[in-house]
Amino acid sequence: MPIDFEAEGLLRGTRGRARQARLELLEELEAQGVALEELSRAVGEERLVLLPAERVLEGGGPRYTGAEVAERVGIDPGQLRFLRQAIGLPMPDEGDAGFTEADVEAARRVKSLVDAGLPVDELLEVTRAMGVAMSQVSAASRGLVGRAMVHRGDTELDVARRYLGAAQALRPLMAPTLGYMFDLHLREQLRGEVFGRDELTSGPAGSEPVTACFADFVGFTRLGEALDAEDLGALVGRLGELAAEVALPPVRLVKMIGDAAMLVSSDTDTLLDAALTLVAAADAEGEGFPQLRAGLAHGPAVARAGDWYGRPVNLASRITAVARPGSVLVSQEVREAAANGYRWSFAGSRRLKGVGRGVNLFRVRGLAAT
Repeated sequence: MPIDFEAEGLLRGTRGRARQARLELLEELEAQGVALEELSRAVGEERLVLLPAERVLEGGGPRYTGAEVAERVGIDPGQLRFLRQAIGLPMPDEGDAGFTEADVEAARRVKSLVDAGLPVDELLEVTRAMGVAMSQVSAASRGLVGRAMVHRGDTELDVARRYLGAAQALRPLMAPTLGYMFDLHLREQLRGEVFGRDELTSGPAGSEPVTACFADFVGFTRLGEALDAEDLGALVGRLGELAAEVALPPVRLVKMIGDAAMLVSSDTDTLLDAALTLVAAADAEGEGFPQLRAGLAHGPAVARAGDWYGRPVNLASRITAVARPGSVLVSQEVREAAANGYRWSFAGSRRLKGVGRGVNLFRVRGLAAT
């Protein structure tokens, strides 16, 4: 028997054109086999308009419990749980058929990598990095699509169909696009690698000398009180664009952390140039765009799962916190590692938070700066 949506309370709060549009949307989803329980949950959570697109992204086919996936693939259920957590997604409740055929294939790929000899702990680290990156890509894509999908006067049916069309059009394009970008970035990073006789005889080193840089907005906390969320987000987004523009190999934009950009490079001079250019670019944005300040440090650090760890990373962050607006402040190690194409002024020795001894600091400018 067809579902009586009115009796089930799924039309409550609607009338006229909006009521008819919701009824039509519910009937379409019912015809596709969506259960009453799922429809009720979607209405209660105010995401009914997104349900058609969600079903496209889920894909068709059977559903499996975690135990069934583990059995089909031949992996330990604990590994499946760790994999799901590394991606950054919740594990369905035990006995809940919350896995799709795509999840089964993903688990098979992971098992193949483990069987090939890749260490599980490091594989999970890479998975975490990919999960964070994909979460950011998905959030940016959702924001872009979301702003384009809703028009004044729309009904739920209008928005649902528009989202569905976008999901159907974008889904087949994203995988090859992401693969293409992955290949490009990996190729550029490999070009900057040095793999010589020492690595062949003793294996890859645990750490390597790098220069790390942080650049953040001056007075961002006060800005948060004065601006609305949309304007604040636009400023942070613009900072990300500026940071990406200066992150030319061998400089790499590691991540954005709130109002701060983190960059690293194996070449100190190129990172100094990038930091100076970034601070100047923020000034060139004009009134209304906050000034930047940057801090750099140099020393051995370890790359793990796309991020960097070690003293120069921590020290660069601390130096940034004491830098003046519109300036680039560096440690003595950066001063010593840099070439002669800069002007330096001693900024004193500072006791920085979390650093046991005083740190000699230097302000740096390019030779062309006045």
